Amino acid sequence: MLRRIHPAAADGVGSKSSPRLAWITDPHFDHATLETWRCWAEELIALAPDALIVTGDISEDEDVAYQLEYLAETFERPIYFVLGNHDFYGKSIGSTRQGIIAVARDSEQLHYLTDEGPVFLSPEAVLIGDDGWGDASEGDYAGSTVRLSDFDRIADFRPDAPETWQAILQREGLASSERLAVKMAGLPEQARHVLIATHVPPFRQACWYEGHVTDDNWAPFFVCGQMGRVLQDAAKANPDRQFTVLCGHTHHDGDAVILPNLFVHTGYSRYGTLDIESLIEIDADGFQVPRAF
Repeated sequence: MLRRIHPAAADGVGSKSSPRLAWITDPHFDHATLETWRCWAEELIALAPDALIVTGDISEDEDVAYQLEYLAETFERPIYFVLGNHDFYGKSIGSTRQGIIAVARDSEQLHYLTDEGPVFLSPEAVLIGDDGWGDASEGDYAGSTVRLSDFDRIADFRPDAPETWQAILQREGLASSERLAVKMAGLPEQARHVLIATHVPPFRQACWYEGHVTDDNWAPFFVCGQMGRVLQDAAKANPDRQFTVLCGHTHHDGDAVILPNLFVHTGYSRYGTLDIESLIEIDADGFQVPRAF
């Protein structure tokens, strides 16, 4: 069952006419020094956002929960997040989710969007999200030479049974897309602007690497195609509603216009550094996602 919250009333984000949201993606806190973390935190506090959005790859194993709790203690703001593939390292997918659900439900500040219904940021603007997964629905899975660390580090992928991996990838992508579809189907008519937080780019056009989009070799593991199809269907069915997607995973940034009302922003990351991808504002035209501020 989804955790149902109306932050416009519960946690104060919707109390301003135009809340500002700091977007962070793929921080990999386990690779950052304490000094790097401190400088990054000071910069973020100085910007005074109303909330934080984190689009996955927070850390690994038990450190994921620790980092989330430390973020909550440090920033004293609502923190909306999804998990990335690295966040499942050291455990199974199911046990990781259950553990993070428990941590988030025990905190007033932590909001695991995969486990939550729509979050109203203003009367017309709503935030939803789900982890997503590179779901082997795009590109050439059978011919790919890519072998992710996921297959060695996540318990669901048995190293002695590679013939099962594709089905697991497809299962996770389908589950994410179905959860997201339910959330979008339940949005009220006044929700004109929808912000979607996820980890894996839902479209090839948004899967960036060094200024280019992915090829057939990498696409099976870096695109959540089933989520992309759900998003396209929703955008086509609601031409007067704007959909803005935030994602990461590739560690390279770029913007993609999928449809006139469907935009995808992919964030940048580099191991050992911590960045603030954007300070997002909401205006009459929807979510504004500047890359420099």
